[in-house]
Amino acid sequence: MSANPKDIKTPPASDTVTIEVDGRKLQARKGQMLIEVTDASGVYIPRFCYHNKLSVAANCRMCLVDVEKAPKPMPACATPVMDGMVVHTRSEKARAAQKGTMEFLLINHPLDCPICDQGGECELQDLAVGYGKDASRYAEMKRIVKDKDIGPLIATEMTRCIHCTRCVRFGEEIAGVMEFGGLGRGEHTEIRTFLDRSVDSELSGNVIDLCPVGALTSKPFRFSARTWELQDHASVSPHDCVGANIIVQTRRGNVMRVLPRVNEAINECWLADRDRFSYEALNGEDRLRVPMIRRGTEWEETDWTTALEFTAAGLRKALEAHGPDGLGALASPISTSEEFYLLQKLVRALGSGSVDHRLRQMDFSDDAAAPVAPALGRPIAELEGLDAALLVGANPRKDQPLLNLRLRKAALKGAKIFAINPLDYDFNYKLAGRVVGAPSEMLRALAGVANAMAALKNSSLPASLKPRFGDIKPGAAEQAMAQALHQGKNASILLGSFALGHPQAATLRALAQFIAESSGAKFGQLPEANAVGAWLAGCVPHRSVAGNSATRGRHALDMLRQPRKAYLLFGVEPEFDCLDGAAAAAAMQAADFVVMLTSFKPSPYRTRAVEYASVWLPLAPFTETDGSFVNIEGRSQPFAAAAAPLGESRPGWKILRMLGNLMGLPGFEHSDIGEVRQELHQPVAATAAPAFVPPPEDLAMTPASGQLMRLAEVPIYTVDPIARRAPALQKTADNPKPSARLNAAQAGKLGFHGGESVQVVMVQGVARLDLVLDERVPDGCVLVPAGYPETAMLGAHGPATLKVAS
Repeated sequence: MSANPKDIKTPPASDTVTIEVDGRKLQARKGQMLIEVTDASGVYIPRFCYHNKLSVAANCRMCLVDVEKAPKPMPACATPVMDGMVVHTRSEKARAAQKGTMEFLLINHPLDCPICDQGGECELQDLAVGYGKDASRYAEMKRIVKDKDIGPLIATEMTRCIHCTRCVRFGEEIAGVMEFGGLGRGEHTEIRTFLDRSVDSELSGNVIDLCPVGALTSKPFRFSARTWELQDHASVSPHDCVGANIIVQTRRGNVMRVLPRVNEAINECWLADRDRFSYEALNGEDRLRVPMIRRGTEWEETDWTTALEFTAAGLRKALEAHGPDGLGALASPISTSEEFYLLQKLVRALGSGSVDHRLRQMDFSDDAAAPVAPALGRPIAELEGLDAALLVGANPRKDQPLLNLRLRKAALKGAKIFAINPLDYDFNYKLAGRVVGAPSEMLRALAGVANAMAALKNSSLPASLKPRFGDIKPGAAEQAMAQALHQGKNASILLGSFALGHPQAATLRALAQFIAESSGAKFGQLPEANAVGAWLAGCVPHRSVAGNSATRGRHALDMLRQPRKAYLLFGVEPEFDCLDGAAAAAAMQAADFVVMLTSFKPSPYRTRAVEYASVWLPLAPFTETDGSFVNIEGRSQPFAAAAAPLGESRPGWKILRMLGNLMGLPGFEHSDIGEVRQELHQPVAATAAPAFVPPPEDLAMTPASGQLMRLAEVPIYTVDPIARRAPALQKTADNPKPSARLNAAQAGKLGFHGGESVQVVMVQGVARLDLVLDERVPDGCVLVPAGYPETAMLGAHGPATLKVAS
């Protein structure tokens, strides 16, 4: 991948040299490799092993060039420039070397281009046209490499491999998991996985893009289309707060493949597997294609006019019977900013302020003190320049894989990264220190860091925090964290997904903000998907658009634990998208009228929506609608629909507009998405937030004797309805069967050995699961994932009892 000439900065004169390439005088930086200079200047040199994001291997030899005074052709990727160097890339000597290399590469390469999935975008195929011959001088038997199954995402045809080692270097240098390696020597070299295991990295799909031949291809895409049949559409991934830039490829209106779109400020040229392969769900059999209405216990298909009139009549009836406070709206975090805006506008026009997207948040006590929107505190690209960081309740490797790449770069450069987590997460870089404990222990550890920081600054905790945490003595780990943040010139404190869903998230935030202000570090949060867009669009009960004040409604958890009589669910599957799945299901079943705008037909084997919903309106997913997402650095990224809505699906903003018009509400006359954006983009309000006063300690965080603290983690491929329905992602190692997980010592104390079937009993419900020994889980805790049908009837984090299943 060539560097963009616009991104090349002219170095200081003292650091520059002048070289000549094909008669052109070029300026270069001392020590720069020749191929970097030529790429920046638009001079193309063929290559296979070289990639500007990977280390130099110089093993394919395709980039051999003629350097005057050199005794033989030199590889451009591994030749540093020197002042006065004269290079010829198209001389007879250079062309002969390049053609000779191509002939050797084709000796063992199979002649199977017609059936190769790489056909049409194969670097070897392209270069063979310019540097190959029309006949081979090699008459011996070609080698054959037996293929291995390396997982559900990557298909292998290793006979095609040319040993460029891009996949090997990617795993070691970028992903931080060396899953590929070279075995054998010379002609017998094979690129294989360690002990023939599967490739399980959350970034594994990038080796498909890196592979210059058809050795590693996409298994879900395999044999489904040819590249020249596909149309490219620029878009943005909705699955996390990074906002990765993607290319959605379609054929005849169907999404066939997703590829990374280069944006150095956000995702560089990489993509997480969740962003790459979740598209499979978009054309699945369970897509809701037509509106459906429940008549008694039966569901029947209908037209849009009937469905919308039925919806409007049901909402009017509920409002007349119970008043505006009887209506609540919940929105999926993967919705677009325009959809968030029109949803809250509709709900508020109906007299209710109960609209929220924070489905996995348990503590809302600092809403009044919250900023206009959660933020990272710095541009994403700056993370790789950190010298210290403290991660609190964060597993960025799985929750924000592309953001984690930046943190890994910082760690490799020497940054001290610490973590305070409920689980001993597997980081792909070395932590400088960590504290692993139950949610209550996380609070104590962060308070220890705060007290250690206060001692370094000769100050004390704020008056609101001191009564509860002032006497906590920092341990060695907490002191080391405070010292690193205090000394760091470029530091960040980041609250991750678990911290934001913590039973006392507001207190964690207050402690983290105090530490950041005292040390000079940047305070940041890592919320779900388009949460920043939701805040700015007013999809929270206490704020309107851009942080302006609004009549306060009920937050998401309040709407579930104090059920409303009517619900408007926008892209939400309550049992799976809400952390307290039991409360969500009970609230829906207690309601008189439930409207579901959903892209997928609820299955009776997964959800109870077939019992509690009143109407299903087919909602177009992000690939079938215009919209915009706002990422964690505050960057708004608009995109256009890549495909026409499937069946009778409609973009969410159009459904909300039509519903507003049908209910006679003013302000829903938008003719296109541009008019919605014009209303949405308002100056951010200047808020003078009151000081946060932490609530008293929640007794629910302390299990009774004989109980454990249930940790309700949301795995990487259960975060939203699209990811949950992607078949290939569901078969990966990152999506194991839901189970109850204990460390071996804790299991032994309870009389368990691992492998037995147990009942997880909570106040809200019971789940029957297999018991798995997992040393990541701290003492006194049991890890039971959320987002699965098997665990949907349990509550959120809280006391749980384990019993042997009868």
